[in-house]
Amino acid sequence: MQGEKARACLRSLGFTSVSRSRGTRLCPPDYRASLPAAGLTECLNVKPAFKAVLCLELGMILGLGACCRVLALPLLLLGGLQGRTQAVAASHAYSTQEENPTRSVGRYPIPNKKDMPFDIVELMEEVERKTGFLPNVFKVMSHRPEEFRAFFAYYNAIMNKETGRLSKADKELIIVATSMINRCPYCVTAHGALHRIYSKKPTLADQVGVNWQLADLSDREKAMLEFAVAVSHAENITGEHFQKLEAHGFDREDAWDIGTITAFFAMSNRIAHFTDMRPNQEFYTMGRVPKEKEKAETS
Repeated sequence: MQGEKARACLRSLGFTSVSRSRGTRLCPPDYRASLPAAGLTECLNVKPAFKAVLCLELGMILGLGACCRVLALPLLLLGGLQGRTQAVAASHAYSTQEENPTRSVGRYPIPNKKDMPFDIVELMEEVERKTGFLPNVFKVMSHRPEEFRAFFAYYNAIMNKETGRLSKADKELIIVATSMINRCPYCVTAHGALHRIYSKKPTLADQVGVNWQLADLSDREKAMLEFAVAVSHAENITGEHFQKLEAHGFDREDAWDIGTITAFFAMSNRIAHFTDMRPNQEFYTMGRVPKEKEKAETS
């Protein structure tokens, strides 16, 4: 009864019935493109129980599916729907082509934003808003939403933890060194850019990306990378490896961090390899020239 009342309310706003393989769904005149904000506000000015049913119907219309109950519904009830509909209205296919039309981002198709789960779109838009572009790893991993979530959850756990003695620059240097061993151009390029930004050193990541043993590293950095490379090569890790780290101020927990970063990005390197993931053009120049100087040269 409540569901039918909700559907009737939506029909009054211009939604029409469309036949699907799993039954009939209501869609706005311009499917998933927009919602009439004024009428929607009036529609939501109802009892909470009916509002929940109505929002669930809207969640299905917007393609949020089952995740609407867990992730999207609280946002809808708190007025987050208007922002979501604006995002849907402005949605576009994340192109699988970069500046060079003969080279694609990767081998697998990239979903249209309007077909992606809400939480993934929200994360991608936040990253794009903060960085000015969307790193291709987000596009490629969106091919598998569940794996996207697991991948970035573990990335966040090991890369953004606030405990331990590894700096952000240290972590990026580990990734560059081990990704070079695994012959991963995406990770060497992308994380080399991040190292330049965090360390304020415009050349060290380039040196490590060619041969870390010849790079201008401190003794501490050499010990750190030696352990990471040993893990990357699946060497027999002994107490001597840990002793070398401890001699340069690292403890067993830091060794765990070095090892898990190396292991996680070994997986990432191989995903990038078989998907033929391409670095964004923006990575190549990041951190090489101070922003003020870069602006002056381009103005």
